[in-house]
Amino acid sequence: MQKLVNEQGQIAFGYTFADEINYLDYDLRNTMDKPLSAWYKKFKFNQFQFICLSSDDFIMGIAIVDLKYASNCFIYLYHLKSQTFEEFEFIQAFALNTQMTNQPNNGISQFTKGLNHISIHAQNRQRHISLKLKNGLSLQACIAEPNNKDALSLCSKAGYNGWVYTQKSAALTVEGNLNWQGQSYQLAALNTLASVDWSAGYMRRETNWYWASLSSYLDDGRRLGFNFASGVNETGFSENAIWLDDVRYKVDLVDFRFNRYNESQTWQLKSNDGKIEITFDMQGKRAQKLNLILIASNFRQFFGQFNGVIKINNETLTLNNAWGLVEDHYAKW
Repeated sequence: MQKLVNEQGQIAFGYTFADEINYLDYDLRNTMDKPLSAWYKKFKFNQFQFICLSSDDFIMGIAIVDLKYASNCFIYLYHLKSQTFEEFEFIQAFALNTQMTNQPNNGISQFTKGLNHISIHAQNRQRHISLKLKNGLSLQACIAEPNNKDALSLCSKAGYNGWVYTQKSAALTVEGNLNWQGQSYQLAALNTLASVDWSAGYMRRETNWYWASLSSYLDDGRRLGFNFASGVNETGFSENAIWLDDVRYKVDLVDFRFNRYNESQTWQLKSNDGKIEITFDMQGKRAQKLNLILIASNFRQFFGQFNGVIKINNETLTLNNAWGLVEDHYAKW
């Protein structure tokens, strides 16, 4: 089993794959170089897993977040044609009834509050989601994941003494069934695709990022996905990537241009290497503003349509109203 932290308590930063994020073995110190206790290391370790399912009928977002002093689970669904939107959020003080695996591709992450339960089980290049809420919403899904070399696995520095490990994939095939508001959706029949974001680490006390994600089919039947970000992992490495039928292609830094105070304005995304020149128009959002002095969050995740061009291997791919996500997020944790 390949561990992230070596026997000397150090990490080889960059594009690195790890079976286990053995964060308690890391030589974490304060800004004056004093070693920190195991209790402190455990308490300051943040972790989350976000999954998006998208089809021609709906977009669904699912997240489990563990901040130790609290855990959070949110689920939202947006029906594209009827523009129906529904969201759910649950919080547990001190992360009660919350379990997070420290192995990105093996183990169970789950959250329970009352009659609401979600479980994400990764094993043998599959990620199984089991969700059941007391209002009747339920999901049973199985995501087929790529080989390790085709996932984006990156560990980068965060602030003076921290780091973030992230593993991401997009445009993954999905099987299973969703029951929502009296309707049953067969995921494979709807050509549903998934993106997965597994992230953990000793993150900056205050941080922000811009993010964009797509999982879609091209007109010729190929699966196209991407993950673009700015602000959180750009310390010599970037988490920008394109997937075409599970094969990953690296992308240089991406510039996000948008008006935070005019949400209806079109976003502009361009990469330094000229591979990306796309726009995004918002159709809906999930938002949360929280200011509790010690912790704070200004979270806006928008779902809408991408247009523009992506260049891969001398081929130009065109996006025509492809549904996906962008995000503008500030956090203090």
